[in-house]
Amino acid sequence: MALTACSDGGDSGDGPDGGATSSAAPGASAGTGPDGDAGGSPSAGAAGDLEGSWLATKDGQAVALMVNGGKAALFATGGTVCSGTTAEASGARTIRLTCTGSDERTAGKVEEAGPASLTVVWEGGLGEETYQRSEGGSLPPGLPTAGLGS
Repeated sequence: MALTACSDGGDSGDGPDGGATSSAAPGASAGTGPDGDAGGSPSAGAAGDLEGSWLATKDGQAVALMVNGGKAALFATGGTVCSGTTAEASGARTIRLTCTGSDERTAGKVEEAGPASLTVVWEGGLGEETYQRSEGGSLPPGLPTAGLGS
């Protein structure tokens, strides 16, 4: 009998309203409906926006930042290799890294995380750095990987 009740609920959802709800959900997930996300849980939206691969160019150097869960990694031309964590404290999202090659990006605060760009303010002299989301969630070919151990 429970299946019949579910079937009746499914029949009701097959109407035009059910289809509109399904169409709206992917748009909200893609970040086209930020008002809906902000009303629910702003920190959850910010955490989701931070996930993925990000690319930037700073002073002629290519910089790749990858975030997966609470883990972060950063690679920059010139030999900088970093790994660390992301966390949220007092409503601010932070990135803490341990690096070889340079210590310019060991601690940063996420200023803005959107569907297409990410702005991090690094402590020390480096300051603000804006990243663009990598297409397809992967790094472009040709980034220097010598010394990464892979």
